[in-house]
Amino acid sequence: MKEKLQRFMAGRYGADQLSRVYLGITLIFLVISMFTRFMPFYWVALVLLIYTYYRMFSKNISKMYAQNQRFLNARYRRVAKWDAFKKRWAQRREYRFFKCPTCKQRVRVPKGKGKICITCPRCHHDFIKRS
Repeated sequence: MKEKLQRFMAGRYGADQLSRVYLGITLIFLVISMFTRFMPFYWVALVLLIYTYYRMFSKNISKMYAQNQRFLNARYRRVAKWDAFKKRWAQRREYRFFKCPTCKQRVRVPKGKGKICITCPRCHHDFIKRS
């Protein structure tokens, strides 16, 4: 049986991170539809499940790979922003953070130094702020 499944899946895309996310969302919608008896949740879950299986059994590997890469890039950007926020939040007692008015680069300066001239490390633009 295992060999038959392997032969069937040969040349097909299979499961990836985006498919796992879709399956998780499907499960959430199914649980919600069980408790609320609201049929649109059930139908959305069913359509999402069908699309997930379509992605898994697809032979258009390059298209499915590109979709997964876009998802992974978006997830990475979101995680990177969250990590940067946590880092700034942890340093908020010792430092102030400003954005450069020209290039929008975030600049960290120590607190309690009064009015200072800040030079952007990226574009070398000078601006004055109170720290």
